[in-house]
Amino acid sequence: MEDVRSRKRPRLAWDVGPPKTEAVTGEGAPAAAPAAARPPSPPWRADDREGHYVYDLGENLTPRYKILSKMGEGTFGRVLECWDREKHEHVAIKVVRSIRKYRYAAMIEID
Repeated sequence: MEDVRSRKRPRLAWDVGPPKTEAVTGEGAPAAAPAAARPPSPPWRADDREGHYVYDLGENLTPRYKILSKMGEGTFGRVLECWDREKHEHVAIKVVRSIRKYRYAAMIEID
């Protein structure tokens, strides 16, 4: 049997819903499972003039992460202390400036 899964890596964005699953019917044809509802995207807002993400303390960065404080700032962007609602722990999240060369460098850093 041929493997029909995508060879692409899964996206690592918070607003991507869970992967679609398929159930096999008695005839061997796949039947689509009900689609899970995706959480809505946060409201759009402009970055500041240096390209830094504008935020408020106590705001939800995503449905999973709540912003508690700013830990630091540098050339790439800012590091925010957030509360992870799923794992119930404090985490540091780097928010890269919205400038092409910094986003590109951050993607290389991730790999």
